Amino acid sequence: MKAPRQCSHFLPQRVLTALLKLFETTEGPVLEDFPEDEPESDEVTVLACPVDFGRDTDVSGNADEFLAAFRRELTAMRPWYDMAVNKRQRTTMGVSGINLENLGDFIYAFVKGEPPQDPRHDIPLASTLKFAVEDLKAYYVEGITAQPGQANASSKILQDWFWNKTVCGKVFLALKKACETRPDDMMRMIGTYFIVPSEVARTKTK
Repeated sequence: MKAPRQCSHFLPQRVLTALLKLFETTEGPVLEDFPEDEPESDEVTVLACPVDFGRDTDVSGNADEFLAAFRRELTAMRPWYDMAVNKRQRTTMGVSGINLENLGDFIYAFVKGEPPQDPRHDIPLASTLKFAVEDLKAYYVEGITAQPGQANASSKILQDWFWNKTVCGKVFLALKKACETRPDDMMRMIGTYFIVPSEVARTKTK
């Protein structure tokens, strides 16, 4: 007889218990890794994305065609994002303060090496860019997980899909390189640490 499989819903409880134990520490600051990984599901989830502009889009090709593909993808994702908002009655988008219709062009301007004027006056341009990147990531993840059967897709599946199957993923990889060459220290820091996950960056730059 097989040993009973431990239910994954106990993981958040163990995380909370480990967190509470940190308060017993008499000295700080304390930084500890949780010893367990996210549980793998027995079900294989395949993201059947309705958008397929990214697979054959060459970053080194015509910049205008690359931007056009990016715009088409953003437009094609919109019905799925709207469905997600209607279904969940919430969204994590909006931290940048930039309208969705303008997000793509705002971000792509940095890829072209032509940083736009900061639409906000309360934070530096580098911070606005970081928030814009976070908004677009939320736009894609919320949209793709609104599809039937995709709500429980693991973070690994979502990451593989975004960075390997979308134009936006390729734009962000190009954005990272563009920011890393900027003279602004803060912009270089954003490019190095906040646009592309380190494990993705290592794979894509090999």
